[in-house]
Amino acid sequence: MRIKSIDENEKEIYDSAVSHPLQSFAWGEFKKAMGQNVERICLFDGNADEPASAFQISFHKIPFAGGTVGYLPKGRMADTEQIKALKEIAKKQKAVFIKLEPNVYADAGSADDVFSGEKKFLLRNGAVLGKNLFTEYNFHLDLTPSLDDLFAGFKSKTRYNTRLAEKKGVKIIEESTESGMETYIRLMLETTSRQKFFSHTPEYYRIMWNVIGKQENSMMRIFHAMYQDKALVSWIIFLFNGKLYYPYGASSDECREVMASNLMMWEMIKYGHEKSCTCFDLWGSLGPEPDCKDPWYGFHRFKEGYSPALARNIGTFDLVYKNFMYKSFNLADKLRWFILRRLRR
Repeated sequence: MRIKSIDENEKEIYDSAVSHPLQSFAWGEFKKAMGQNVERICLFDGNADEPASAFQISFHKIPFAGGTVGYLPKGRMADTEQIKALKEIAKKQKAVFIKLEPNVYADAGSADDVFSGEKKFLLRNGAVLGKNLFTEYNFHLDLTPSLDDLFAGFKSKTRYNTRLAEKKGVKIIEESTESGMETYIRLMLETTSRQKFFSHTPEYYRIMWNVIGKQENSMMRIFHAMYQDKALVSWIIFLFNGKLYYPYGASSDECREVMASNLMMWEMIKYGHEKSCTCFDLWGSLGPEPDCKDPWYGFHRFKEGYSPALARNIGTFDLVYKNFMYKSFNLADKLRWFILRRLRR
C-alpha cells in the first residue's frame, strides 16, 4: 500500500475516494480557515493511479496544555494500513488522541454484535470507546422510489401538513448567496434562543460560506421557506457524491401554523430526486426509543414523519497516544460542559 499526502492540485482525485461531506476537500479547507491543521491522505494499491481510500483529519490545539486532538469524522472503517498512517500523523502533529467516528451503519434492528469484528479490531489497535460528537442513530431516506411513492410513504399527518403549507402559499426558494447565509444566521440565532441548545457562532457560518459556498459547483446550498415575503425557515444542505445531506436548519417562531418546515423537507426530497441522489441523510436521530423530554425530540419526530430508515452507527473511538494527557483532557472537557450547561439554564 502506497501512502501519499494530497495537495490542492489533487482535489478531484481525493474527493472521488471519500463518501461524506465532512471528508470532502472543501470541508478540509474550511477547517483550515477556522485555524486548524488538516492532514489529507490517499492510500494507493501498488502503482495504481486511483486511490483505494482516502481520509482527512483536522487537528485542534489544546489550550494551555500543548499538544493537539485529531478528529476524523465519517471516514471509512479503518484497516491496518490506515491505523499505521494515523499513528505516523499523530506523532507529527503531537496528538494526544485522534477521535474516529466511522461512516459505518447497520439497520437499527440489527443484532447488538453486528459490529463486533470492527470494534475488536479498533480496540486491539489502541482505541478506546470515546465520547460521541455525532448521534448514535441516524435517519436515511431512500430516494430511488418515484416521488409519488415517496409522498405516499409519509405519515398521514406529514402529508396533510405539506399540502396545508402549499395551500397557504408557502414557497421554497434557493438563495445560495452571502445574503442567504445572513438570513440563515438570523433564524439560527432565533432558533437556538428558543430551543435552549448550543450552535455554532455566526462567524463559523460566514467562514463556511466564504470557503465552501462561494466555490464553483459548491456542494453547499441554502434554501428558504417564504410566506408573505418573509423567510420562516432556512436550511443549509450538502450535495456530495450522489447523496443529499441536511446538516443545518433554522426557523422562526412566527406563522408556525402554515407548516413551512414540512414543505421545505418535501421540496428538498424533490431536489435530491431531481439531482439523481440515491439517499437523503437527515443528520441525526434520537433512536428507537426517543425521550420526549429531550430538547431534540421535536426534530426527531419531524424527520420521522417522512418514513426514513433508522440506522445505528458503529460508534465513536479514540485512538490514544498519550494516556496521561488523555485522562486529563477528558476531566477538563467534563468540567467545561458542566459549566456551559449551568450557564445555559
